[in-house]
Amino acid sequence: MAKQITIFADNKPGRLKKITETLMRENINIRAMTLQDSGEFGLVNLLVDKPDEANIALAHNGFASKLRDVLAIVMDDRPGGLYNIMDMFSKQEINIENAYGFVVDSSKSAVFCVEVKETQRIKNLIEEMGFKILTDEQLYEL
Repeated sequence: MAKQITIFADNKPGRLKKITETLMRENINIRAMTLQDSGEFGLVNLLVDKPDEANIALAHNGFASKLRDVLAIVMDDRPGGLYNIMDMFSKQEINIENAYGFVVDSSKSAVFCVEVKETQRIKNLIEEMGFKILTDEQLYEL
């Protein structure tokens, strides 16, 4: 199962520099990043090539971080590509807790990373509906 790192960080200048510096020193490559501002603090979600090592390095440098399972769903990079996934989620009454996407090959494919409860059950449902889910190795190598 693919993992994302969620970091709880002070919302002040230099915090992202310290996070990225920590990962750089450990030779960890950031594959995707989202940032959510919530006033004095923020949440940073990272997809990295070595999530376990990254989580340990961040903890050793004073960051509160947690590894979370995500499903990396391959979709068409075209109008309606994301709709097809959202339609399936709606019909299956799947609630999304966190999500973000990125293009892999323009006009061909994209990846929608989604965090849900009951990850394994939802993974099975998604695959039964004909969607491909990337393995952790496939995702980290993009």
